[in-house]
Amino acid sequence: MDGQKERQGDFVFTATEIGEYRFCFDNSVSTFSDKIVDFEITVENENRASLPQKAGASTEQLSGVEETVLKLSGQVSTLTRQQKYFRTRENRNFSTVRSTEKRIFNFSMIEGGLMVAMAALQVFIVKMFFTGGRKGYV
Repeated sequence: MDGQKERQGDFVFTATEIGEYRFCFDNSVSTFSDKIVDFEITVENENRASLPQKAGASTEQLSGVEETVLKLSGQVSTLTRQQKYFRTRENRNFSTVRSTEKRIFNFSMIEGGLMVAMAALQVFIVKMFFTGGRKGYV
């Protein structure tokens, strides 16, 4: 699988052979900023192990319970995956908010300094107008 300049995405890979697989992540396109990579590996459609049968229990009862347990397990794993996704998204957005807050603060400080400097410059210019006209009349 190959992707470039992707913010996020879901990829499904089906292993056709038994063995080890490797992941390779490359940040050569944008070496200026660091990247955070979060991934999860799940196994789907795996052969189920058969549970030992309890004496006196019919196979229909056990298969119904097994199906319910497997359905609940799938729903719990879906909830866990969604929770992890929202936590990652919250962390990324919190970083953006912190950066924006810092920029707003810096811009406000610069703006305040420029307003004080402009006020001082205006007072100086007005004072020069009034004192400059009287120098010729002694």
